[in-house]
Amino acid sequence: MKHYALTILLLVVVFAGGGFFLLRDNQAPSLTLTPSVGPISAKRPPVLTLEDEGAGLKNVLVTVTQGDQTIELLRSDYQRGTASRLLDLSLKDVKLKNGPLTLEVTATDQAILANTVSESFSFDYDSRPPVVSVLTRAHNLNQCGAGLVLYKVSEEVERSGVQIGEYFFPGYLQEKGFYACLFAFPYDMQQAAFLPRLIAVDRAGNERKASFYYHTNPRPPKRDRINLSQQFLDSKMPKFQDRYPEAENMLDIFLCVNRELRQQNRTKLKEFSRQTAASPSWQGAFLRLPNAANRAGFNEQRAYIYGGNKVDQQTHLGIDLASLANSPVPAANSGSVVFADYLGIYGNCVVVDHGLGLQTLYAHLSTISASVGDQVDKGQIIGRTGATGMAGGDHLHYGVVIAGVPVNPVEWWDPNWIKHNFSNKWKAALAPPAAY
Repeated sequence: MKHYALTILLLVVVFAGGGFFLLRDNQAPSLTLTPSVGPISAKRPPVLTLEDEGAGLKNVLVTVTQGDQTIELLRSDYQRGTASRLLDLSLKDVKLKNGPLTLEVTATDQAILANTVSESFSFDYDSRPPVVSVLTRAHNLNQCGAGLVLYKVSEEVERSGVQIGEYFFPGYLQEKGFYACLFAFPYDMQQAAFLPRLIAVDRAGNERKASFYYHTNPRPPKRDRINLSQQFLDSKMPKFQDRYPEAENMLDIFLCVNRELRQQNRTKLKEFSRQTAASPSWQGAFLRLPNAANRAGFNEQRAYIYGGNKVDQQTHLGIDLASLANSPVPAANSGSVVFADYLGIYGNCVVVDHGLGLQTLYAHLSTISASVGDQVDKGQIIGRTGATGMAGGDHLHYGVVIAGVPVNPVEWWDPNWIKHNFSNKWKAALAPPAAY
């Protein structure tokens, strides 16, 4: 009998404690809708987040109202102990017109004296993709080269540019209301695979793809053989030894550097490309290192030979220019310095941004005369040639990249190429419309 009374007392305490907890919970569930305003569509519906750390969620009701029509979008009940839910409010099966609508969300918790929250959200339903109008007519590209397309979009977009296979080249909105996109014929893409398309995605997630005229000229890669001497390995590889302590000899270190570190450095160049100005800062043809001879060209397929055997193959994605040792290196054109430090195979290097994703690389420098954030003028000295990094002798490795994709620098040295492929197009876009 005594045990029975204790059991009853314990149950009373438990139920009283639980009841007290449920009764004292006077906090309604919290709800968050993302986005909470602006355009939505069936392709990009809002996401509802519900939370109740007290008694837990009990149910939720979501309705959509447009004009005199109200539709139940979601109704759900939850088991006791449900503290949170993340819900996609799908609009695929709802017949809606383009225009304003209201979403109302009501959620209740499990408290005995139930707490309820109700909120309304105003949106614009938009199922129409943006209209893209191409302004430029001629887009002639050399393999491994660059092109410029100018275009207008009918509405505000969150992303636009040129898609080529897995490569995306962003477009940048200009003050005059048109977009400018520099894009490349990637060095590692076959001519048959080069199919550029303009893409514009609006804030509601609607996407438009537009084609434009283009013509390509084949520029097959050249081939070269690099003989690796033991003297080169013994002089250059020890500086990388701490990075690859598991390597058994200098050749193994070289192969790690030439494969892994090279790829990591190229990835960094792609990251630098995000630090770009929305408008071009350059003017005219780019400068070449004065009084320098070409020692290696762009898109050279290099076979590395050691002891008579091929041990590796990589692509050279710049132009090697040799002049007198420690020659002053001028900025090829005006821009902003986004990197000035040591970078793996490139040694001491400077990267200058010229806007629209266009950047120039100056590698193997003996000294650096620029700092990140500096605004440099065309011809301003930013360093001196050297043999840092993987350089076998004093020279400048000069590179040009667009959105992180290396392109042939020779084009940018040619004033006629600049005129026909950039300057004339830009002037035409800025010119006032002709009067009739």
